[in-house]
Amino acid sequence: MGVIQAFDYKVRKPNATQVAMQHIAATRAGAWFFAKTLHHIDRGLLRLSRGQVTLPGVVAGIPVLTVTTTGARTGQRRTAPLLGVPAGDDIAVIGTSFGQARTPAWYHNMRADPKVDVTHQNKTINAVAREAGDQERQAIWDQCHLP
Repeated sequence: MGVIQAFDYKVRKPNATQVAMQHIAATRAGAWFFAKTLHHIDRGLLRLSRGQVTLPGVVAGIPVLTVTTTGARTGQRRTAPLLGVPAGDDIAVIGTSFGQARTPAWYHNMRADPKVDVTHQNKTINAVAREAGDQERQAIWDQCHLP
């Protein structure tokens, strides 16, 4: 069984307001703003809603996964809310850090130890992360429908 079926994961068609927010997030200023603020807001919303509500889910119609990795240098468990993109029976996460120049720490953690815990809507599964191949990567980018 793939991750999609394990979570009953669905990406719903966004409404007009959500599409507008996606376009704003795709601008340089929007990407910078969300890169600096979104993870802080989402951590609080996830905690308050017991894992049910995220800002991208509400304002942009994009589901969020919470991925827990093991720190590459510290060995401590680290949790990050990430956007999930359906990729066949699995879900891909994109290591772009909202288009910023740096590679996110969770990516380095997954490379060092690919065993992760993935949570969506209060259901957690164990998974093994892997980097997408060239053809898979292009198909995943195409699936993102980035403006």
